[in-house]
Amino acid sequence: MSPIPGSGLAKGLAVTLRTMTKKTVTAQYPDVQPELPPRTRGVIGLFEENCTVCMLCARECPDWCIYIDSHKETTPPAAPGGRERSRNVLDRFAIDFSLCMYCGICIEVCPFDALFWSPEFEYAETDIRELTHERDKLREWMWTVPAPPALDPAAEEPKEIAAARKAAEKLAAAQAASAAPAEPAPGETTAPPEPAPGGTAPAEPAPGKATPGETAPPAGEGGQA
Repeated sequence: MSPIPGSGLAKGLAVTLRTMTKKTVTAQYPDVQPELPPRTRGVIGLFEENCTVCMLCARECPDWCIYIDSHKETTPPAAPGGRERSRNVLDRFAIDFSLCMYCGICIEVCPFDALFWSPEFEYAETDIRELTHERDKLREWMWTVPAPPALDPAAEEPKEIAAARKAAEKLAAAQAASAAPAEPAPGETTAPPEPAPGGTAPAEPAPGKATPGETAPPAGEGGQA
């Protein structure tokens, strides 16, 4: 059976009419920025203050795309009689994103949390040699790193936070105990004895001795022979 003339045109117009009534899903990029997931792997941001130039990220990078230069500086002793210490000072931290494969190994192995994933992805260049971004650019991307997700309310408290909280509670209890006045023992009076007219407290007589103006008891009646 031969098709009806014009049936293909009618089907095409029907599809067009159906899609015209639906909401568009086209994002007008770059006028409208896309909503990226929180764990998007865009670029790597550098928090320079945490970097100790341990070189662990550069050694573990499978592409060898991280370049780090540093020098040593001597710091004076913190207290008189102490010894001088040397520390590493970061001179250069660069990542060649033309070689980077976004595996995230450098971020995972960093022991001081100096590297983070940033959702930024607009860093294209006209020359491939300009894809090696220095630490100033990596520092700018650090401010676009999203905040970490909130902890699960039912999760177990981290050991470090639990230990710090217990130490703080113990210190507060010790300070409160030292600041509180000492309570008297049961049956003990806290009033001091009245001083004598001369300014000193009267001395208590020894057992068996009479005070001035009194007579000692005879022997056999509570006194001593």
